[in-house]
Amino acid sequence: MIDVIVVGSGPTGLMLAGELRLHGVRVLVLDKETEPTLQSRAQGLHVRSIEVMAQRGLLERFLPLGKQIAVGGFFAGLAKEWPAGLDTAHSYVLGIPQAVTERLLAEHATEVGAEVRRGLEVVGLSQDDDGVTVELADGERLRSRYVVGCDGGRSTVRKQLGVGFPGEPSRVETLLGEMELTASPEELAAVMAEVRKTQLRFGAMPLGDGAYRVIVPAEGVAEDRTAAPTLDEFKVRLRAFAGTDFGVHSPRWLSRFGDATRQAEQYRVGRVFLAGDAAHIHPPTGGQGLNLGIQDAFNLGWKLAAAVEGWAPEGLLDTYHSERHPVATDVLDNTRAQIQLMSTEPGPRAVRRLLAELVEFENVNRYLIEKITAISVRYDLGDGHELLGRRMKDIGLEDGRLYERMHEGRGLLLDRTGLLSVEGWEDRVDHVVDTGDELDVPAVLLRPDGHVAWVGEDQRKLVEQLPTWFGAAARP
Repeated sequence: MIDVIVVGSGPTGLMLAGELRLHGVRVLVLDKETEPTLQSRAQGLHVRSIEVMAQRGLLERFLPLGKQIAVGGFFAGLAKEWPAGLDTAHSYVLGIPQAVTERLLAEHATEVGAEVRRGLEVVGLSQDDDGVTVELADGERLRSRYVVGCDGGRSTVRKQLGVGFPGEPSRVETLLGEMELTASPEELAAVMAEVRKTQLRFGAMPLGDGAYRVIVPAEGVAEDRTAAPTLDEFKVRLRAFAGTDFGVHSPRWLSRFGDATRQAEQYRVGRVFLAGDAAHIHPPTGGQGLNLGIQDAFNLGWKLAAAVEGWAPEGLLDTYHSERHPVATDVLDNTRAQIQLMSTEPGPRAVRRLLAELVEFENVNRYLIEKITAISVRYDLGDGHELLGRRMKDIGLEDGRLYERMHEGRGLLLDRTGLLSVEGWEDRVDHVVDTGDELDVPAVLLRPDGHVAWVGEDQRKLVEQLPTWFGAAARP
């Protein structure tokens, strides 16, 4: 029997596979497509995803292939500079195409032992007390202990589970693609500056290799959302807004996206879980979708591994839904707000002008960027210290940095007192004694995802808290 079957080999599924393999979990990734996609709908990693890669020692793979960007405008395109002094050691967005992100995550997952099988479509599943049976289109049946649906907004896994996906359908649609054009950079810049005074869903961004990423509002919402638009559709819509089609030609890929906003009612049904777009869809405004999925996987991976390994405390798997569902709800709300702020209607434009004034206040600007980049996320772990439930940033230690100690996906006690102990949990929790001055509390207990589970200096209270996240001690 396979330990975990992951359905879908996008960034979410591949990140999850890599996380599970850190703990020796047997993972099979299934994808109905025979080849990886060449489309890069997403174009970057936000701060929290950058931190996630650093926590697992993967960031050095990404940095040479991306561009570090510290410019504002991520919330509804409001032109405000990147805030200074964000609470992170990685205060930038990493511009990197989705196709590259998927390739790097696939390489990592296979290096650590995950099996990825393509051209296999999941058409059914059923579960019992011992596991899940997955049925493929070719008639093959596979058996696993757990299944995670990372198979996108039209998720087969979610539909097989019968999980509701309430929300709103698309009301507006946007055309997106990569293509070449004959217009000069000067003409392009002048026309874009004029059009974007009123229409923010419009632009042509150079990709550095002769091609451009072109975005323009569609005429309406297509009946068949799965059908790619034609180059002629792009030309017609570009002329409608700009009076020119910029001589677009030689498309690499063409697609469309809407502003549909939906969220799965449950992220877990027995032994089956939903993550990424299978659990939530929303407009791409602010570039949060890919990042939200990667962070879903980061939250679920260690918990699912704990269940496979047999030490997961009661209720641990349920915290995946209780922690990640509210995070996605907040993302859905902020993308709804951003779409309204980008409208050409008088009312939303008036609200936009007001918010443009408010964002000039440093605290407002910082609040919105922290929301978009997910570094303000705080899981509800009960009352206590202000750090409780938040992720710990990559602080400097006497010997190296904190995230360098988290590459193996284990828990970590960072202890300034030198008087504490994780005896009985050494197989799951590392103990680092460090008297550096970047940590301003006596000690913190970090979960494998870097979120703070306990703050203090009392050994008795630490021992009371350890079983909550790391199960019973290996020995009394």
